Amino acid sequence: MTEQTKRDPQEHVELDPEHEDPIVRSCNRVIRQAVRVMSVFMVFVIGFAIVDAGYSLYTKLVSPPFFILDVSDLLDVFAAALVVLIAIEIYTNVTLYLTADVIHVKLVVATALMAVARKVITLDTTNLDPLYFVGYSGLGLAFGVTYWLLWRGR
Repeated sequence: MTEQTKRDPQEHVELDPEHEDPIVRSCNRVIRQAVRVMSVFMVFVIGFAIVDAGYSLYTKLVSPPFFILDVSDLLDVFAAALVVLIAIEIYTNVTLYLTADVIHVKLVVATALMAVARKVITLDTTNLDPLYFVGYSGLGLAFGVTYWLLWRGR
């Protein structure tokens, strides 16, 4: 390594492709390639999720009564749209493994909070035990407080 590329020995780098141990270095390089493949995979998932959201909206609009969406139709369309947003957040998490030296906990918590919110927004409450509501509210509160604490501690 040249003087410019030397790292502080105390510095932590996720999946360091220049690790001093040759076995760890090789494993890190393999995992980095797997993350690249996963990012391409996530692009396909996002594309299919967008097509699914569009198809969901289309089928709701062309079924009788035409061009009218009731509450359950809206929830189905919202669920499909929120899946796209969550997939984009997961893609961002995956690519951060390659582009950043640390895992961005705030983004991971934000993704989890969005997934819980999506579940709560699209929850069919007709046949649920009240403890489900306690559980979902606990998850939402825990992720919300965690996100707030991370945001405050920037």
